[in-house]
Amino acid sequence: MLITVYLIAITAEAMSGALAAGRRRMDMFGVALIAFVTALGGGTVRDILLGHFPVSWTQHPEYIYLTVCAGLSTMLIARFMHHLRELFLVLDAAGLVAFTIIGCNTALEMGYSLPIVIIAGLITGVFGGVMRDMLCGQVPLVLKHELYASVSLLVALLYLALDHYQIPADITLLAVFSTGLAIRLSAVRWGWTLPVFEYANEHW
Repeated sequence: MLITVYLIAITAEAMSGALAAGRRRMDMFGVALIAFVTALGGGTVRDILLGHFPVSWTQHPEYIYLTVCAGLSTMLIARFMHHLRELFLVLDAAGLVAFTIIGCNTALEMGYSLPIVIIAGLITGVFGGVMRDMLCGQVPLVLKHELYASVSLLVALLYLALDHYQIPADITLLAVFSTGLAIRLSAVRWGWTLPVFEYANEHW
């Protein structure tokens, strides 16, 4: 189940990256690069920081084909994408949960302590989007819009708590996915955000 959601998620993330590249009027190479980075960047950064080698996608070249093809295909169907906004929101939320769980699992299997496991989940969940926005010259959306990184944090904490109490894997995944999806989609629907810091004194 998790692998299936992961494949769907990297496809959706690659397409969202391609749309971001299109807003910046990038060429085909730029679209393919941003699609790849958005979909697989979080896992790549996690693997490098944890010393988890070889990096995951280097052992699965099909991930490269999938993300690059998804990004380039988006160029052909971009005019219809606004009809799929709600579907993309659901896929993005599911991807956030799946990426977070996979990141936590990777760190757990390597024997890292709980704070590092949580950070690994966060990095896997959100860093692809951070890299996308930085390459597109924007303040990362995870830092200024609806709850996103904080949802990843809650997902990591819930997953680790259920795992600690040895809840069956299927029940754990169902509980974590249901909670993560509900919080993320509710945040989008009602505009939930963390408190915003604003400092406008130009004479400091």
